[in-house]
Amino acid sequence: MRTHTGENPHICSECEYSCKTLGYLKIHMLTHTGENPYTCSDCLYTCKTLGNLKVHMRTHTGEKPYSCNECAFSCKTSSHLKIHLRSHSGEEPYICSVCGYRCKSSSRLKIHHRKHSGEKPYKCSECYYSCQTAEHLKVHMRTHTGEKPYICGVCEYSCKKSADLKRHVRTHSGEKPYKCEVCQYSCTQSGSLKRHMRTHSAENSYRCRVCKYCCKTSGRLKSHLRT
Repeated sequence: MRTHTGENPHICSECEYSCKTLGYLKIHMLTHTGENPYTCSDCLYTCKTLGNLKVHMRTHTGEKPYSCNECAFSCKTSSHLKIHLRSHSGEEPYICSVCGYRCKSSSRLKIHHRKHSGEKPYKCSECYYSCQTAEHLKVHMRTHTGEKPYICGVCEYSCKKSADLKRHVRTHSGEKPYKCEVCQYSCTQSGSLKRHMRTHSAENSYRCRVCKYCCKTSGRLKSHLRT
């Protein structure tokens, strides 16, 4: 009945947390003690609840019991499926209070907030680099290890980021997804299209600090500076 009444009779002695059952309170108390009583038999992972351990074990078994009824997507947790379903519904319930940015998950909103706060909690152990996401740090670490896990299936090219491989593959396929709205020009990279668009405008973004020369590309400015 407490689910209907909203009653939370079990209160934490360390903070203001309260809950409906003694079991929930016991789990909560582990956040204060730091205890992780559940241990993975395959790796060093430990956690506070049996439920979390069951979810973790799927990283070893590859099990993905939650399936989308709209596409072939499947995942390890119901929460991940819930987020995925928003890609079909278009729902973006999380809104930034600073700029109005909307997204599908609280974790994405948390990362977005770092753009406003400037927070970079992920720090490289080898140099002074820091960044806003664990994924960016993972990619950065490859500059130290030399790892290039993304490999072209046509030639011997390999790289550190999936985006770089995607761009490279276009050199084989001939795909040019970036198209000019003014003329028939098309290209493989968004940066190339941006540079091309300056040929249609009067914009000269690159300026010489020595004289009044200005131009549309960094390459032209470099050539000018050599003179």
